[in-house]
Amino acid sequence: MAMESMLTSEELERYARHIVLREVGGPGQRALRQARVLTIGAGGLGSPLLLYLAAAGVGTLGIVDDDVVALSNLQRQVLHATADVGRPKVETAADAILRLNPHVKVATHAVRLTAANALALIGDYDLVADGSDNFATRYLVSDACFFAARPLVTAALGRFEGTLTTIRAHQRGPDGDPYPSYRCLFPEPPPPGTIPTCAEAGILGALAGVMGALMALEVIREIVGFGEGLLGRLLMVDVGTMRFETVRYRWDPANPLSGTAPSIHDLSLHAG
Repeated sequence: MAMESMLTSEELERYARHIVLREVGGPGQRALRQARVLTIGAGGLGSPLLLYLAAAGVGTLGIVDDDVVALSNLQRQVLHATADVGRPKVETAADAILRLNPHVKVATHAVRLTAANALALIGDYDLVADGSDNFATRYLVSDACFFAARPLVTAALGRFEGTLTTIRAHQRGPDGDPYPSYRCLFPEPPPPGTIPTCAEAGILGALAGVMGALMALEVIREIVGFGEGLLGRLLMVDVGTMRFETVRYRWDPANPLSGTAPSIHDLSLHAG
């Protein structure tokens, strides 16, 4: 085994509870150290997601967010503190991550993800975790991951509800069909204005913690490769009734991205 792939004595102690797990062990921990994960958003979902990925020893974490910390964020965005109000979220996120685990490399991208920069940003990473708060970005990220051939873990929040799934639309399943895309699950975004924003509808703060931690679990599982993940399955969480349910979904041959007669060939749909 090459020396650079071996875990140091400090890493063996830091990740001891992972290493004793048969499903993770030393090989899984080394896979986490070598992984490069791009997170979209350092807000409600991105906060617990980034903290747990850093704690798990993911080697490189990229953060895309062009926002600054606001006082109203702090009810759920636990990466940031009161003293951080007014600072760029990518900076305060990087500070928090490095306080937790100085072995992690953090790449900050203080930009809004657009059709012009999405492929270049995503192409530098092995996996994308989307914690954005709007449909336009979710569709852009999912389409870009398809064209960049990158797996995607994507989640969304409502007032008391959350959803989570994993997408590998650029790959085929054992039956020879492509794995489903985001557009197989949600063919079209809702009309503008029909879904209230977080500021308009409110959100239970701890729900973001639950869903962000579940995102981190799914990212870790994807990297290490144990168990049954959420590929082709949508996890739906309702904390009002404390119900967790999953529904299966399949590739739709009529979907415009990866169907039999695709009409989306690049990201130009998202330009402008």
